[in-house]
Amino acid sequence: MNKAILLIGGNLGDRTGHLREAVEQIDKQVGRVEKQSSLYETAAWGVAGQPDYLNQALLVATEMDARTLLHTVLAIEHTIGRIRRQKWGARVIDIDIIFFNDAVINEPDLKIPHPQMQFRQFVLVPLMEILPDWEHPVLHQSVSTLLNNCTDQLPASKYTGIS
Repeated sequence: MNKAILLIGGNLGDRTGHLREAVEQIDKQVGRVEKQSSLYETAAWGVAGQPDYLNQALLVATEMDARTLLHTVLAIEHTIGRIRRQKWGARVIDIDIIFFNDAVINEPDLKIPHPQMQFRQFVLVPLMEILPDWEHPVLHQSVSTLLNNCTDQLPASKYTGIS
């Protein structure tokens, strides 16, 4: 059984509803969601002037290989209503593969571990909640250490349901 660590997020429409739907679809189509973080809210990263994002980290047990997982999560994004218009642009849902076991994959359309995860609090803070000791297979540092060394100025705050 493979262990995939996913980060889901979105900043358009019913943010909590879209994340809930993504978790349900991942559990049905990908594999059992073993752990899920709280929801975290952060300002948009990369493109200013967007609504704030909600993000959540998931640990998923799956029999899929990494490439099949990628195609499946892209299909789930499409089903929920994702339309790709602009890099780092606003979106209904985004599902990123952060880690896949201890794999290191560097292909044009599939990079694992996620190449920017160590620079982003919105990834590290939810991961810290569910997998603080998970070790990055390239940097050989735990999620906890990566978060302690992160210089991202956009804090990720636990979402209380009040915006």
